[in-house]
Order: sequence, then structure tokens, then C-alpha cells
Amino acid sequence: MQSAVAGAASDDSDVVELLRAHGRERAFALLLPRYERKVFRLCCALLRDPTQAQDAAQESLVRIWKALPSYDGRASLSSWIYTIARNRCLTAIERRRAHAALSDSEFDMTSQAAEVALEPEFGSDSEQRAAQLRELIDLLPERARRTLVLFYFEQRSISDVAQQLACPEGTVKTHLFRARAALAALLKQRGLDDPSLWLEVSP
Repeated sequence: MQSAVAGAASDDSDVVELLRAHGRERAFALLLPRYERKVFRLCCALLRDPTQAQDAAQESLVRIWKALPSYDGRASLSSWIYTIARNRCLTAIERRRAHAALSDSEFDMTSQAAEVALEPEFGSDSEQRAAQLRELIDLLPERARRTLVLFYFEQRSISDVAQQLACPEGTVKTHLFRARAALAALLKQRGLDDPSLWLEVSP
């Protein structure tokens, strides 16, 4: 984990140097192709709606552009960017909570699994499995799904996730345990519980 963070910081050193030299335009031109798709994927994972994710991603990039002069280097550039995008998504989620949020009482994944059928996917086997995994993650209650995305998709530590979600570390561990158990049950029911099937699948 630490090596990944250090690698990200090293990869963005050119952007940071430009910011220190007050070269915001050039810095943004460098970071945009690196993070535009990643920001969109994060928004998709959190919002589960491509149209809303596109809007949130665009708004996030605008906010990143405006906030670049205030970046102080205390966090890695990637963490800073993802925090802006995640906060934008959380704002969007709050606005639609009355219509889209899932409560913890709906965590009976066994009954949901019997009712939900995955749409057929096209493309390579790896692409199909990645799409299936996203479908299964979308079945999770919002809190558990958000925790899983932060921990696995963004590779944040337990303490980082707890800080981002403003909850105790024990609560984060509980959500992760329940999310993993639910996903394992769904994979088993679909005959997809062989770990070798997922070795080449990336978030």
C-alpha cells in the first residue's frame, strides 16, 4: 500500500513542480489525461448511473481546475483529486437519497439474488466478468458499497476510509465483512466462486 502511494506521488511529481512554479494551465493539461477516466470510473462506481456519473465527473474536473492553486501537497495529488470527485458524488447521492438510497434493512442478498438477473454482456471473458462484478456490487446497500469502493477500488486503508466516511474503523470493518460475504454468496449462486476466474479482472 505504501509503495503504491509513493508511486502515485512520484508519477505526479511533474504536475506538482508545475504548480509550485504557478503553471496551473500546464499542470492541468498534464493531469487531465491521467485522471479523467479514473474520475469517471469512480463516479460510476459511486453513483451507479452513467449519465449522472458523467455530470459529476465533469463538475469534479471543473472544481479541480479551480482548486489547483490551493493544492498544498499534504496529501498525494491522486488522493486530493479523488477526494474532490468523491465529495461531488456524495453531494449528488444526498440530493437523490429519497429516490435511490438503499437501507441497511434491505441487505438480504439471498432473496435479492433470486430476483435479479444479470443482463448479457459482450466482449472478452475478462470484460464480461468485470461487468458481472460491477452488477453484483451495485446490489449492495449504499454504505457497504461506498466502503468497498474506497477500500478496494481506491486502495485506501481502513483508517483512511473511516476518515472519509466519518465513522469508526470498526464500522468500516463491519461493512467490508458484510459486503464480502454478500458478494461471495452471489458469486457462489452463479457458479462464479472460482478465484481463478477473477485474477485478470481489474476495477
